[in-house]
Amino acid sequence: MIANKPIRVLVVDDSAVVRRLVSDALNADPAIEVVGTASDPFMAKERIVALSPDVITLDLEMPRMDGLTFLGILMRERPTPTIVMSSLTQENSAHALEALRLGAVDVLAKPGGSYSFGDLGPRLLHAVKAAARARVRAAAPVATPPPAVVPMARPVAGTAGADARRLILLGASTGGTEALREVLTRLPDGLPPIAIVQHIPAQFSRAFAERLDGLCAFRVKEAAEGDVLRPGLAVVAPGNFHLLVRWTGGCYRVELNEGPQVWHQRPAVDVMFKSAPESHGPHIIAGVLTGMGKDGAEGLVRLRRLGAATFAQDEATSVVYGMPREAWEQGGAERQLPLEAMAEHIVRLATSRSLSHGIA
Repeated sequence: MIANKPIRVLVVDDSAVVRRLVSDALNADPAIEVVGTASDPFMAKERIVALSPDVITLDLEMPRMDGLTFLGILMRERPTPTIVMSSLTQENSAHALEALRLGAVDVLAKPGGSYSFGDLGPRLLHAVKAAARARVRAAAPVATPPPAVVPMARPVAGTAGADARRLILLGASTGGTEALREVLTRLPDGLPPIAIVQHIPAQFSRAFAERLDGLCAFRVKEAAEGDVLRPGLAVVAPGNFHLLVRWTGGCYRVELNEGPQVWHQRPAVDVMFKSAPESHGPHIIAGVLTGMGKDGAEGLVRLRRLGAATFAQDEATSVVYGMPREAWEQGGAERQLPLEAMAEHIVRLATSRSLSHGIA
């Protein structure tokens, strides 16, 4: 994409109605231009060669070749930022997460039924603009063995194993599902509780949590109102709900609400970060991973001032270096870390006597 030139988009969907709705929504933004459409992967391949789009929107259910197969080929032969649009079924939720593993930048709920396209339009525009800035990487082979879990240092007396105030908070957006998978699957069981905000549609957040639960050494679940955050548990904010952490009865509990969007997001990372008790700052570990925009930066600044240990993903390993950059430039992150170093960093902090002195 050339600076000041519209983002060139190819819309791939077997439904003529969806192709028109998506094209109309995108063309309404002067920063975006739909340069072509295709009704199946074979036509899409021809259009990609002829048009060289900056971004592709891709349906998963199409004739002649399914979207996952096509995406795998695309990412091997001509990696292009791709947004997957999936209809709302349990099977398609699993397929959408597999698309993210294969290299798709984002996943959106396909309009249809009670899901109004008007609700999708703003998110679609945001997703296309994020995708245009994304670093597209080829997927790891399907048979890749699970990453080695970082050995857990022997807990220091009076810290992670005994102090219920210890808490790990992580936030991410574009590219975050795979970034979080890489970090969480390297963490051992027995760490302090983990609360996660990932910008993801409501229809896919449960499938995302269930997928992580099958891969991690500890339990992962979609957060529910009143959940007690205990060591060895990670919770993922449900799509369309803010997640807050409240200290009550000697433990952290989950609070969910449908309050106003923050930075055009619900759940928002800043809402979770800002909900942490002020007096518990020195016991909290918080990080901002890949994503477009500013969500999380203000909350991370607050946490660091309260004494939390804070970090952000570095530019080289971020799919979109937006949220981590804001967190770093605003002074919220003490350190920038490559993705592969985060698990070890978290374990070291979680088992140390003290976390951080914060900032004045």
